[in-house]
Amino acid sequence: MDAAHNCVCQKDRLSIFVDGNNMFYAQQKNGWFFDPRRVLEYFTNDPYVNLINAFWYTGLKDSQDQRGFRDALISLGYTVRTKILKEYYDDTSGRYSQKANLDIEIVVDMFNTVDQYDRVILFSGDGDFERAIELLRSKNTHITVVSTEGMIARELRNATDRYIDLNDIRNSIEKNDA
Repeated sequence: MDAAHNCVCQKDRLSIFVDGNNMFYAQQKNGWFFDPRRVLEYFTNDPYVNLINAFWYTGLKDSQDQRGFRDALISLGYTVRTKILKEYYDDTSGRYSQKANLDIEIVVDMFNTVDQYDRVILFSGDGDFERAIELLRSKNTHITVVSTEGMIARELRNATDRYIDLNDIRNSIEKNDA
């Protein structure tokens, strides 16, 4: 038997991390929204890909905020991590803004589960992830970042193995209200 027939093709173990707040703004900028179910289908339609984890991170106004959406994500198989939004006052604009910074939670989950996956898909354009991505790549992890033009930090784009613009996969992941 030749070597080709001896191939035990191992599946790529995949983990997906969605920075929900960052992606909300990216989708708003693009003028369309993606469907979390279609995202999972799109990235797992390859028979050589085995989805290990899918995490979704989002800030909440209160404990009941986005309850239906969070329940739907959980039923799709996402692990949902939340944090209550904090209000910040901007001296320059004189306005209040709300922010839930979940970057630490994302990085902790990435490193806590690093032995479980070979590939990561990170939905975020946040440059704060640059160092974490560099460290993961040094462990032979293939990193794909999904974001959109004008929302992807140059440092993050340079640190990643592959960059996908949301608009390039719109037909495959867009939420259709049918």
